[in-house]
Amino acid sequence: MTSSPAPATEWTGRHDGDGPEHARWHQAVRVVGAGTGSATTGAATTDGAPAPASSGAAAVDAAAPGATAPVTAPDPAADHVALLGFRSEEGVRRNRGRVGAADGPAALRRALAPMALHGPLARGEVELHDLGDAATVGEDLEAGQTAAAALTAHGLDRAGSRLTVVLGGGHETAWSSYRGLMDSGIGPRAGRSWGVLNLDAHFDLREEPRPTSGTPFAQMAAAEQAAGRDLHYAALGIAEPSNTGALFARARELGVRWWTDEHCLAAGAEGITRFVEDFAAELDVLYLTIDLDVLPAAVAPGVSAPAGLGVPLPLIVAAVRAAAGSGKLALLDVVELNPSLDVDSRTARTAARLIDEAVRTVTGSRA
Repeated sequence: MTSSPAPATEWTGRHDGDGPEHARWHQAVRVVGAGTGSATTGAATTDGAPAPASSGAAAVDAAAPGATAPVTAPDPAADHVALLGFRSEEGVRRNRGRVGAADGPAALRRALAPMALHGPLARGEVELHDLGDAATVGEDLEAGQTAAAALTAHGLDRAGSRLTVVLGGGHETAWSSYRGLMDSGIGPRAGRSWGVLNLDAHFDLREEPRPTSGTPFAQMAAAEQAAGRDLHYAALGIAEPSNTGALFARARELGVRWWTDEHCLAAGAEGITRFVEDFAAELDVLYLTIDLDVLPAAVAPGVSAPAGLGVPLPLIVAAVRAAAGSGKLALLDVVELNPSLDVDSRTARTAARLIDEAVRTVTGSRA
């Protein structure tokens, strides 16, 4: 497994004072080693991996004004949320979309950095660990997905892991997330059932000669069939004008559960909560993937395919809260952020709020 560290400058922000009452993400995150190879250097951490390079600052005081998240060797048994990035846009390019999603992980870290922490997260009873990034180099998407899958599996298998959060990247991230879950010790290898909930305007069930950002769930369906299992797949926010009749037919063939954007609007937060709870109730492990193009374009302009209608943010928050509150959520990825198309970091801030919502709910960290 090869990974590179998150640049320390991404975890910076306002410093109001010391102590849990002033805690913010950038003060709590610990950058830890997660892989081997030329991308990381230094002595091995207690995580069993080399400490990442840190641009000349191996450790800093996170409480100091303008400080960066320190590179540390955390307690290997500590309860924590693991974060990692997948810098990839090749799947979007192959899908004839607008490229730029490879810069998504950095923008998401910057948007998360100043957010306030509460409860166990603020007190350090649940830690935040940044495992660094995997990346697609050039057009070699498949190698990038293999690296991201290894890093994801590592995050899921770490002792004390409460949730693994993958910062995308195009929606090709979902295939690497799936492979990471399959390679981990918490899913089918442990005899546990799993399912994926996709908040998205698109089914992403395309059949293409090469994998793209539009094929991950078709790839999952084929892999599950080869393993003798059915794919448990649900989607909220599907836009009828953005999905052909063939895609709807394929979704029916696979037994996908879905609501369109209009159905979500009619059902409201209570209906969406019930939908998610009913889906999660049948599973041991839930994987949630959030494609930011599910949101209205006014809320999320920084995506490859902005929504013509979209599902309002409060309804997406309800879905995230229900998934995180199910007790089943182990893996979350947030994809399709394109910072080059964003307006006032609007999309990045919205995405960070959704990640924060999931993390706070899973860890019981509310004011």
